Amino acid sequence: MIPFIDTHVHLNLPDFDPDREEVIERAKDSGISHILIPGIDLPSSRISIELAQRFEGLYAAVGVHPHEAKEFKPNDLLVLRELAQHSKVKAIGEMGLDFYRKLSPKSDQVEAFRAQLRLAKDLGLPIVVHSRGAIEEALEILNNERDGLKGVLHCFEGDREAADRALGLGLHISFTGQVTFPRSQALAVAKLVPLDRLLLETDSPYLAPVPHRGKRNEPAWVRLVAESIAQAREMDLESLVMATSQAAIELFGLPKMEAG
Repeated sequence: MIPFIDTHVHLNLPDFDPDREEVIERAKDSGISHILIPGIDLPSSRISIELAQRFEGLYAAVGVHPHEAKEFKPNDLLVLRELAQHSKVKAIGEMGLDFYRKLSPKSDQVEAFRAQLRLAKDLGLPIVVHSRGAIEEALEILNNERDGLKGVLHCFEGDREAADRALGLGLHISFTGQVTFPRSQALAVAKLVPLDRLLLETDSPYLAPVPHRGKRNEPAWVRLVAESIAQAREMDLESLVMATSQAAIELFGLPKMEAG
């Protein structure tokens, strides 16, 4: 079985409280070898680490989502720095900008984003970036902080030009079940991203791929994301998955593993 990597799963959210272990087991049965669990605030970042400690193949990222930026305090950066010392923490995030829902003031989002970017660079860790309704602003900040920067723009929302700018900054780009949605531009962009910069994710519990759209998403369905991209790129599934898994292993410093 081809070893898949789901680089963005919110197993730390209450959506998975009823059956979290079963979801993880289904993921392993589907050939998922690694799962990265991003934090959205300090409590969820701690849960990410706890889950990574409990389950083989699970890894954590710690960070503050732009929705929570209004609560971001200077001391939070010290806490994130401490949490990031854990051996199973592989990235800082998710962080970024969300000017679509605007649950935090823009100024607070920018401040929290910049602070976490600098922390990640200081620690030598990759970043996991959220951008919704703010791709231009996010890319501008990333460009200003580009020295020593590495990471991924997750659930990529931009067009080809934005993708080229992100790639020019040395960043990776990740796609979700949106590549299976009929009117999404994501698949057209995913066709063009170099394989060594392309990552797969579900963003579970959100954005379930067709034919599960509207349901709670889960990492076992990352295969549907991969199949859609492989078909669009006119390449075999195994080659795509091996390339994207290797890209994720190198970016996040994950151990090489066989599928379960």
